[in-house]
Amino acid sequence: MDIIVHLGKRVRALRLAAGLSQEELAFRAGMKRSYVSDLERGTRNPTVRALGRLASALGVRASALLDD
Repeated sequence: MDIIVHLGKRVRALRLAAGLSQEELAFRAGMKRSYVSDLERGTRNPTVRALGRLASALGVRASALLDD
């Protein structure tokens, strides 16, 4: 599986497990909801900074975004 698609699925799974909407996750991470949506669909290549902000907003380590 493509790493970007895998990342998107992990972000979505972690977001849903945390009970967050895309809008709430985006707000907590300081990004636009459309960016989160693009990431979850695997159509956006995130920056390292974005990964760190998402991980922080989700309350996980950045490495958890790539775990199985």
